[in-house]
Amino acid sequence: MLNAISPVDGRYADKTAPLQGYFSEFALIKYRVDVEVRYFTALCKLPLKQLKGVTDEQLAALSDITTGFTPEQAERVKAIEKQTNHDVKAVEYFLKEAFDRLEMTQYREFIHFGLTSQDINNTATPALLRDALEDVFYPAFLDLIKTLESLAEKWKTIPMLARTHGQPASPTLLGKEIEVFQARLLEQLRQLKIVPIRAKFGGATGGMNAHFAAYPDIDWHRFATGFVLSLGLERAYPTTQIEHYDNLAAVFHAQSRINTILIDLCRDIWTYISMDYFKQKVVAGEVGSSAMPHKVNPIDFENAEGNLGIANALFEHLAAKLPVSRLQRDLTDSTVLRNVGVPYAHTLIALLSLKKGLSKIVLNEPALRNDLENNWMVVTEAIQTVLRRENYPEPYEALKQLSRGNASLGEQQIREFIESLDVRPEVREELLAFKPWNYTGR
Repeated sequence: MLNAISPVDGRYADKTAPLQGYFSEFALIKYRVDVEVRYFTALCKLPLKQLKGVTDEQLAALSDITTGFTPEQAERVKAIEKQTNHDVKAVEYFLKEAFDRLEMTQYREFIHFGLTSQDINNTATPALLRDALEDVFYPAFLDLIKTLESLAEKWKTIPMLARTHGQPASPTLLGKEIEVFQARLLEQLRQLKIVPIRAKFGGATGGMNAHFAAYPDIDWHRFATGFVLSLGLERAYPTTQIEHYDNLAAVFHAQSRINTILIDLCRDIWTYISMDYFKQKVVAGEVGSSAMPHKVNPIDFENAEGNLGIANALFEHLAAKLPVSRLQRDLTDSTVLRNVGVPYAHTLIALLSLKKGLSKIVLNEPALRNDLENNWMVVTEAIQTVLRRENYPEPYEALKQLSRGNASLGEQQIREFIESLDVRPEVREELLAFKPWNYTGR
């Protein structure tokens, strides 16, 4: 860890460990092996006389290779790759060795039959991304949503001065402001989940050329579509040698929007802490500054914001780069795809930091009340609106003259203004009932 180049695998390795099973080199090799084995198994279900002799026991033994895939087996693949200088071909040769051990040598040429590397990569990568989302990201994200939901409920009746353009504005409820983020995040999660994750499976340039050359009477496109569906993915068709990545870009854009909302949340909570609306629980042994002993910094929110920014920079590059490929294919997507896990690692770090930060804040209700007490001008909106209802002449202008630029406007001046109005007694009582802490809407 001390020699790790990236903090993802160094400083934050304990937080990102759950993603290793999906985005590591080991994981990519395992998913590739799984696709190759499943493809061979699917071929065995076709009326191909060359594969008639494959037994159920042999297929089960092949399946065991993927379900029990070990680091030692991955190391063997990497050793073969040193000779081939080709990662997917190394997987093919690894499986051919397995076929020899299982006395299936006569079937070994049907491993990777008619395929190109991208038929494997463009099924393995979408599959591992889907699983990482389902197994790691969604649970961590929903855990944060539950935290926000709990805080929104806890603070649903707490009045708070709102600020627009940084200036005092019509009061709000603290719980509602938290609920705003909860609702935004859930909507973007909904949009993320409805993006189909697609795989390319179509041979060297997408037309299943080699398949039709060998077995012209088989509907290979129907086979390919069914095979990809069996992996829990949708088949992209027509394609070039590679998947278009348009839907993958949509996933990354959706993820980026989620992260942008989380950045907005981090900055708001950070600001509320700086305004003393929230105190932070003091953790024994922690230091806030090497020079200033009193400091209790909002480091969890700052950490989350920083990691979300890095993640979004990478998501935006992935979304912009991957759908662009010269003619039927260039190789720029290959090295870029290997970094898909990096922005998710930074996002996971941020989710954990944000949840930790939220668990440490304590509401300082007197500070919120004091801010409301010092900003009586915010009830002028309520007063002028009721006067409009009563058809009082130019109420907005009258309240503007009273309040605009008058930072010292207080309860007494408001009361005197209301008492001077030529309105019915019941209206006057209605206006006098408005306070900064009860004028919060619903």
